[in-house]
Amino acid sequence: MNGRCGFPPTHRLLRPAEFQAVFDSAAFKVGEAQFLLLIRPNGLDHPRLGLVIAKKKVRRSVDRNRLKRTVRESFRLHQAALPAADMIFMARNDLATIESDVLRAALVQGWKRVSRKAAKTPAPVKADDGPKA
Repeated sequence: MNGRCGFPPTHRLLRPAEFQAVFDSAAFKVGEAQFLLLIRPNGLDHPRLGLVIAKKKVRRSVDRNRLKRTVRESFRLHQAALPAADMIFMARNDLATIESDVLRAALVQGWKRVSRKAAKTPAPVKADDGPKA
């Protein structure tokens, strides 16, 4: 990939059950003024990202889409340094008014905090080794 990190579907949380697992049993949270990251170790060899940017928090679709693009790009660039965990990015109220460069800087700090906290959190016990029905 020419030295670039991709963002394939395997690095995304796509199904409601995947989101619900993180909401139900997040190992830790990383909060910034504009957003919250919920993190749950996933037992894979790479991190996965899910986005929750509600219309109630960010009214205009153009703003929601800009935020999603910015978060996905930041995750793509920093995923090599992130732990193997499922992460959900949740928007807070004043996220719509933030400039993209300020959001990028806040995300860099958030990713660093995720890595630090993950290093302190014990590794998960893999529970889904049984046969799938």
